[in-house]
Amino acid sequence: MMKWTLPIVAVFILSACQSAYYGTMEKFGVEKRDILVDRVDDARDSQSDAQKEFRSALERLDTMLNIDGGELEQQYNALRDDYEDSKDAAEKVRSRIDEVDEVANDLFDEWSEELGEYSNDNMRRESERQLRETERRYAELLRVMERAADKMQPVLDKMQDNVLYLKHNLNAKAIDAIRGEFSNLQNDISVLIKDMEAAVAESNRFIEAMKDSQS
Repeated sequence: MMKWTLPIVAVFILSACQSAYYGTMEKFGVEKRDILVDRVDDARDSQSDAQKEFRSALERLDTMLNIDGGELEQQYNALRDDYEDSKDAAEKVRSRIDEVDEVANDLFDEWSEELGEYSNDNMRRESERQLRETERRYAELLRVMERAADKMQPVLDKMQDNVLYLKHNLNAKAIDAIRGEFSNLQNDISVLIKDMEAAVAESNRFIEAMKDSQS
């Protein structure tokens, strides 16, 4: 019985904490839509940071494949660090997207419920129109962000394979072995970066649209 009770209790606690957070922010004049814009902004920044990390790892591997002898171990250590940084950046992107989605759903639920509180039909219809338009823009934003995020793990898996292989075979033969796979990884990272750039651009459009709707 306890194993079912604890998760339910945890959900209630988290929900209560989130409600308390929203309540506190509202006291300072910060509404859910403001929090959503801030979180989209954070998600955009995390995607930009992730782009840099993946580019750095790709450049490091490219350099490593074109050196001889003495610098190999030094470059391997740097590549391993680049992989870890890329992994951390990817996790942050995922976390930021989850945070965006959480407040977006809370905003839309609240907005939808409050439509029933209008006594003026024209105002209610206009508010509902704005809600549907915001939901549409958000759905597109989430789709683009998740498309880019979904491509991070396959790239990380390939990067990890290279790092692990080099760890145990730090020699010219190992370099030759992964050189054949490099073009595939290079292409994957290029596609990932392109999708991340699209996600950043969509984030900017969403933020501007939300700000314009308040002015």
